[in-house]
Formats: sequence, C-alpha cells, structure tokens
Amino acid sequence: MKIKDRLALYFTLISTITLLCVLSVTYFTFKKVMESEFFDRLTDRTMVTAKLYLEADEISDEALNKVRTQYLEKLNGEVIRIYNERNSAAFIGDDQQFWSSQTIDKVREMGKVRFKEGERQVVGIFYKDNQGDFVILASAIDQGTTLRIHKLLKVMIGVFIIIFLGLLLSGRWIAKRILSPLDVFIGQVKLIKSNNLHFRVEEGTNKDEITLLAQNFNNLMEHLEHSFILQKTFVANASHELRTPVTRMIIGAEIALSKDRQKQDYEKALHSVLEDAEKLENIITALFNLAQADLEYSSSLAEQIRMDELIWQLQAEWNKHKGPNKLLVEMTNLPMTDDAPLIITANPTLLQIALDNIISNAFKFSDDQQVSCNLDISPAGMTVTISDHGVGIPEAKLEEIFKPFYSSSHKSEHAGNGMGLYMAHKIITLFNGKITVTSSNGIGTTFRIEFHSF
Repeated sequence: MKIKDRLALYFTLISTITLLCVLSVTYFTFKKVMESEFFDRLTDRTMVTAKLYLEADEISDEALNKVRTQYLEKLNGEVIRIYNERNSAAFIGDDQQFWSSQTIDKVREMGKVRFKEGERQVVGIFYKDNQGDFVILASAIDQGTTLRIHKLLKVMIGVFIIIFLGLLLSGRWIAKRILSPLDVFIGQVKLIKSNNLHFRVEEGTNKDEITLLAQNFNNLMEHLEHSFILQKTFVANASHELRTPVTRMIIGAEIALSKDRQKQDYEKALHSVLEDAEKLENIITALFNLAQADLEYSSSLAEQIRMDELIWQLQAEWNKHKGPNKLLVEMTNLPMTDDAPLIITANPTLLQIALDNIISNAFKFSDDQQVSCNLDISPAGMTVTISDHGVGIPEAKLEEIFKPFYSSSHKSEHAGNGMGLYMAHKIITLFNGKITVTSSNGIGTTFRIEFHSF
C-alpha cells in the first residue's frame, strides 16, 4: 500500500473513531436526559395523585378541579396505584395489585425510587397523610422519547456515513497534496542516469522532511558525481597523461641504444628519462592523493584545526625550500580571547594538500616570486587569500582551472598534470568551504577561500 493511501486510511480511521465517540456520547446523553425528564414527570404524577386522592378532603372543590384539569393528562400506558399500610391498592377504582409487596416495601424503606421495567419507567414515593402512611407508584411508557431517539439514531447514522465518506475523500486529497513533492522527487530520481549525474532534484521551500530528504540526496549525488568524475576522467585522460612520458622514455632509450654514443650523449638521454620519470611520478602521486581524498573523507577523519597554526606551519615548510620570506603571511582581525573563530572542522592532511597545491601554483606561475597569504576573521567566518605576481589567467579560462587534467600553462617550466587545483577545489568543497579566483594578465592571481561560521 502506498504511503498516501496509508495516510488517508489512518486519518479516516482516527477521525471516524473520534466522530463515533462524539455521536455515541451525544446519543446516550440525550437518551439519559429524556429518561430523567420523564422520571420527573412521573414524580409529578405521584405528587398530583397524592393531592387528588389523599388530601382532597382538605382542599376546596374549586382547587381540586383546577389540579385535575392541570395535571391529569393521560400518559401512554399509564398505571398509578396507591397502597395502604397493608400493601393493598386503595382509593383508585382499579384494585389490581400490579406491583409486588417487595417493591412496595422497598419504596417504604427508601422513601423514593426510580427504576425501569422493560420499556416502562416507574416512580414510587412514600407519602404520609393524616389518614395513614401510603405508597404511591406511577408508571408509563415514554413513547414520544422512543420515537425521537429512533429518529436521532437514524440521523446520526446518516451523518456518520456522509462524514465518513467526506473524511475518506478529503484524507486522500490531503495526503496526495502533502506527498506531491515526494512524487516529484521520485519522478526526478528516475531521470538520473550515469550520463547525467550532475542533475539535482528540486529541494522545495517548505523546510519539511521531504525537503531534507531532497537536500541529503543532492549532497549524496554531489559526492557520487565527484567520485564518478574521478573514475571517468582517469579512464579517459590518465592513460594519455601516463602514456606521454612513458613513450618519451621508451623512444629516448631506443635512440640512445640504437648505436654507440659518447658518454655525454648517454648522460643526456638518462637525464631526459629521469625528467619523464619524475613527471610520471607526479601524475601518479596526484591521482593517488585524489583517490585518498575521497577515501579519507568518506571515513570521516575530520577534526578541529586552528587555521592560523596550519598557515604558520605552511610558511615554515615553504620558506625552508624557497628561501626566507618567499611565503609572506599576514593575519588580520584575529580574536583576542576566543579561539573559536580560528577553528575549522576538517581533515588536516587534506586541507594542507589543498593549500599546498594553491601555493605551489602561485610559486610556479610567478617564477618563484614572493607569494602572500592572508588570514582574515570576521563575524561571517574566516577567509584565506593567496596572491601571486605571476602571469595571470585569462578571464575566459577562469571557469576551467578547477577541472581535472586542465592546464593553462604555455611554458615548459609551468607545465603540470592539471590535478592540483581540481584537488584543492574538491577538498575545500568537501569541508563546506568555497573557493573563488580573480586574475589579471601580467599582474597576478588571487585565490579566495571562505569558511562560513554556523
């Protein structure tokens, strides 16, 4: 059974049970009220009977006629008896006993009783008079109330059926309307194939569980897309990138071995092979690091890192290789007491790889000129900017630099494997960061990395 059908069914059952309880309470309350009113009428009947038959000698004829006219309207199936001290019927012409001595004695004992005998309602009172102690019992069938109760029951059954059908239809309509985003979600999920992993389902604006499901699904698809891109680009491009240095190594070795040569020729050939081997190693290392990035992220090896300490560590390592003050570090708006704004939750190894790749690019494309790194803290979060004074990147190519195996270098000394910035972008994105780049030809390039506070 579909969720919408289950929701409609549960909604209808709960509402129907509630309605049934309300109608039942109303029905039985009305019935009890009518019974109580009829008991009151019978009680009045017994009192009138006592006035007419027991105290008639004490009131005038005019008052007696008035009482008879006012109260002696015949009830349906009415029976009235007056019993004397010997429990014998008296005063009324019909001397049939009708009620047993046990019932009469019970009235004497309790003073006043009310009970039912089948459809008949009975009221009995104990009445003391100057002529003696008497028990008056009156009974009748409340046929009018019975008819009204039956009509009320029929009306309630009709109302119940109408409301039940209304609840069933409205419940299904409400469930269908509430779950319509889920139908859209399912339909969009069916459209996702291996050739369109970039497709994202609509998240909506309701901020309900379906929206959260869509958001989490999109996050999952983004991670799967990254992994699929890695696999696809590796299959499509890595073979070419790996084949080029291997081919040059083979050709260089074959040329060197084709005939006897001078020592310097062999050294030159070996240097060429060594350069190609180093390039091959760089490509393999980059691919391994990228695969490791996915593995470590999926293993949730994130921890709290102080960004200022990481940047000081990077400065010490780069200046050790490039020379003093090659990587200039500046920090602005640092908190005086609270360290929380300086802390980010990430994998320290991966985050260092990302920053190292950006700094490495800055040194390479500026021909080892000074590179600046600035850490700025604001209420919105932390911002790291890395700037160089290199050749710059054409505006048309700014959107391409984060793609795998893309390289914008035109000089052999700037050549790379095209994986550094892709890895940096991927790692920073994985840890909820944002990386942007601005560049001017001949002036330099600035990478801006933002981690927003939550």
